[in-house]
Formats: sequence, structure tokens, C-alpha cells
Amino acid sequence: MKIIILGAGQVGRTAAYHLSREEANEVTVVDSDDAVLRELQDRLDVRTVSGNAASPAVLEAAGCADANLLVALTNSDEVNMVACHVAWTLFKTPTKIARIRGSAFTGRPELFSESVGFAVDTWISPEQLVTDYVEQLIQHPGALQVLDFADGHVRLVSVRAIEGGLLVGQPLSALRQHIPRVETRVAAIYRKGRSIKPLGSTVIEPGDEVFFLAAREDIRTVMSELRKLDAPMKRLIIAGAGNIGIRLAQVLEGRNQVKLIERDPKRARYASEVLRNTLVLQGDAADEELLLEENVDSADAFVAVTNAEEANILSSMLAKRLGCHKVMALINRPSYAELMEGDRIDIAISPQTITIGSLLAHVRRGDVARVHSLRRGAAEAIEAVAHGDSETSQVVGRTVEAIRLPEGTTIGAIVRGDEVLMAHHDTQIDEGDHVILFLTDRRHVEAVEKLFQAGVSFI
Repeated sequence: MKIIILGAGQVGRTAAYHLSREEANEVTVVDSDDAVLRELQDRLDVRTVSGNAASPAVLEAAGCADANLLVALTNSDEVNMVACHVAWTLFKTPTKIARIRGSAFTGRPELFSESVGFAVDTWISPEQLVTDYVEQLIQHPGALQVLDFADGHVRLVSVRAIEGGLLVGQPLSALRQHIPRVETRVAAIYRKGRSIKPLGSTVIEPGDEVFFLAAREDIRTVMSELRKLDAPMKRLIIAGAGNIGIRLAQVLEGRNQVKLIERDPKRARYASEVLRNTLVLQGDAADEELLLEENVDSADAFVAVTNAEEANILSSMLAKRLGCHKVMALINRPSYAELMEGDRIDIAISPQTITIGSLLAHVRRGDVARVHSLRRGAAEAIEAVAHGDSETSQVVGRTVEAIRLPEGTTIGAIVRGDEVLMAHHDTQIDEGDHVILFLTDRRHVEAVEKLFQAGVSFI
């Protein structure tokens, strides 16, 4: 697939990194900063073009005429929309994705149409994706990740097993005895950073990171098997009144006690005007005296989402030291996130990792409804739709045990209409089923894609 990425910022570089790692992709990156492009070309197997991302001449030089996918990820909504429109009008680029942050645009769906609008097939907002991600974590205290599949019918949850969980110290086979009326499936286990194949005889140890699939109403029941359940989060402190901070406060202030700390007086004033039930404080979130005054030690969560990751790290570490129950920090650099997540910071939020899944769903071959990038891009969870019949498909009409899955790949659940089926060895896949797969090694993505590509004959 020929892919053009417009913008070599943090999101654009992450997209280039993930997409260029797959042999089937030819990636070209466009940006006006020559130094950034040189650095990118030294690190990745990509082609680069310098210039204005919305310029017809630059898009032509980038190969828009025969590109399969254009991903506009510059910092300007207007440039992204115009670039998509130019790509369609002049070059008929089949698929065009734009990063759009402003609600003034996203609230007007009629703007995105090939016939009367800006010819944007799909728009993504990293800020909104991060907001939704954090909201899920707050709704499920104790979880490290909560990811939706099949329109929320089934969720993939990551939990750190700790003493007190009923299943800790016992084999996975005991799970059915503990909660016989709950259907769940352990998709993967990571122990000290290494993947452990989940078998019935596998004993859950304290510190294991366990990924499980379950219907949304069963999440807390399964979590209680792996750790003592945390109390619901009520008192929250958010650091940063940027787009993410304000959106998060708007979502949470109706059912939580929310305080928002912003250093810039003008931005703090703006936040106080748009937020109804949030206490907005003008000050430095890394000020120990301010945090103590606002009773950070009795807060259920401290979420640092300023535009400076160093400030997020420092303020979160301080809040943790002062007694906050759980701290989360927005960290752009994967190396920083891996270094800090654990004892110092409970959850490192990576906007690039969260965003890349929305892009990957459009790159995957076959009918892929959703993709989530996991463990800093090392693993992947895919929702693929089964098409065809037993003659034209490698999965339809076959049981799970009869499907030749790549190493490290498991089928965790099947969504059939509104019904959620946990996958067992004798579960048969029907045409139209949404199949949830977990890949501990994303290098096998291509093999999984081929499984779900229906043809005249797969033999």
C-alpha cells in the first residue's frame, strides 16, 4: 500500500514508524521542516518530500496520483482539510484521513463530503481519543487499559494482578469455578515484560499484566479475580486546561468532583467560563503547597495532561508522593513512558499509541473494523469481520482449533449481532461474525490479514 503522511510532528512520526515497519507499505512523509525530515529518513525506511502539505505541486511530488491512502496529520485543521480536498479533486486519492481538533469543524458533518465538502473520508481527533481513553480508566479504577470492540459490546481490559485477587496464585482453569456464570477469556499474560501463553494450567502470579476479554457488564467481576477492587473514583484533579484537560473536565464534572489547575491566567479564565461544575485554579500543578492546599492526598486520581510532558511527569510524581491514590500522566516519548510507568506513575498515557489504532484500521487488508495498538506498539488487538463461506474463506465455517493462527495469536471473542461469545476450541465462526484477535507479536499482522481475506478460492 502506498501511503502519504502529511506532517512530521509527534503523531505523524509515530504513524510513519508503525506503518513503515510493515513490508507491504511504501510510506512518504511530507513536512516543511527539512531538519525533521532528515532525522526521520535516517531512522526509518521512508521517502520524504519538503514543502507545504496542501500544495498541489508538493502532493504530486509525493506521489498522490497513485497513492492508496493520504493521512493529513499537520497541526492545522485547515491545511489537513484542504490537502484532502486537493488530493481528491486532482488525483482521486481513494482514502483520505484528516486530523481535526476543532469542534467547530467536527460538529458539522456536512463539511466532510466528496461531493459538497472537503472530501475527508475519516477524521480523527487525538485529543478526543485521549479523552475517551482516560474516561474509561476512571470508570474502571484498577485497570491499566480499557479498549472497546464491536461498538462497546465487548472490552479488552489490562490489569496488574496483585495479592488479594481470588485467582492470584491459582491456575487459569479455576476461573470458571470462581465465576461460572461469567463468560471471559484471558487473551495474554505478560510476566516481567515477557509474553506467557495463557493455558488452563498457567498460574497467575503477583505482578502479572493480564489482558482479558469480557462483556462490558462483567468487567468488574473479572477484575476482582485479579486484584482487590478499587473504590469508584469521585475526587479528581486535572493538571492542564488544554483541549484534553477541558474536554476531560466536561465529561467528568457531571458525576465527579473535579478540580482543574492551569498555569496560564488567560487559559484558566477561559476554562472557568466553559466549565460549569469544575473548580478552576490558576497556578502551577507542580507546586507542592498548592497541591497540599487542594487536598491532593485525598484525591482519587491526579491526571496531568498539559502540553509539556516534563511538567506532567514532575507534577504526577509529586502528587503520588503527597498521597494521591492514582496518578496518570500524558507522556509523548515512548522511552519516557516505559521508564516512568510503574511505582512512580501509575499510568503513562501515550497519545500516539492511542491514535495509531484509528489509522491502522484503514491500512489493514480484509475487513478490519477496529485496531488497538498495545504495549507501545509491540502487540496488537484486531477486530476483523469474517466474510465468505467455507469455500472462499479460511475462517468461515471452521472451528477456532481448525484455524491455522500465527504463533502468539489468539482468538478471544466473537460478536454475532448483539451476542458476545467467548472463543473456545470448538466455537465455529460464521459469515458476518466480528472476531477479536490478540497478537503478542505484531510482525504476524500480515498473516492474520490474509486469513480474513475472502477470495474465489484460498487454496
